[in-house]
Amino acid sequence: MNNKGYTLVEILMALAVGMVLLAAVYGAVNSSQRSSSGIERKVVAQQDARSALELMAIEIRMASYDQDMDTSIWRDPSASTCHDASANPTYRGIQEATENSMTIEMDIGDSGAVGDNGNEIIRYNYDSANHRLTRQTMSTATGNCSFSTAFSILGDLEASKKTVRVINDQNGNNTYDSGTDIPVFRYFNGAGTEIFPGTTPASIPTIRTIEITLAVETSAIDPMTKQKRKLVYSTRVTPRNHAITQ
Repeated sequence: MNNKGYTLVEILMALAVGMVLLAAVYGAVNSSQRSSSGIERKVVAQQDARSALELMAIEIRMASYDQDMDTSIWRDPSASTCHDASANPTYRGIQEATENSMTIEMDIGDSGAVGDNGNEIIRYNYDSANHRLTRQTMSTATGNCSFSTAFSILGDLEASKKTVRVINDQNGNNTYDSGTDIPVFRYFNGAGTEIFPGTTPASIPTIRTIEITLAVETSAIDPMTKQKRKLVYSTRVTPRNHAITQ
């Protein structure tokens, strides 16, 4: 008589094969999930960085816009009152230009004055200590002429809310170390030669092209590489109105 069934050895072998298959499936699913999570974080970082870059490019492109070409309309954002005319009218709508920050002005309301409409005096600043990029505005329509509270357009002061960290200054020491750090702003004259208005402000009137570069890294560690993803985005802006003189 044939006794049909499985021996203990056969059952143990089947269980072993099943466990191997289950482990392989689990590994594939886990790897897929980690890869998907890493890609999602990279996409979010890309979207945030590109949005900030596009906003800056649009506004900086309008620097020095003034339909009347009246040099007396430019304000001194560092003065005790923003109603004061700039001590450097030839700087026009670029009143500050360093590696870390820019203050731009424009008469987008065509009122013959700067600051009486919102978003006509704007300051961008790279807060290297907190790895974020901020935007502030100033209005001459109110008695208080100080800049508005810094608003993060990339990175956030609260670490729990950050999707990316701005790392142009790798050490966060507000100085640029050659070979490791990347200036947020670089400036070029009409001949394409780089100029440095941060140390020689008198060169501001010769600015013809501004290069904006954002180096960022994801706040969270990539589950696949066990490292933070680093990304660099750059664009060049031509503030055409800045080249127009009377």
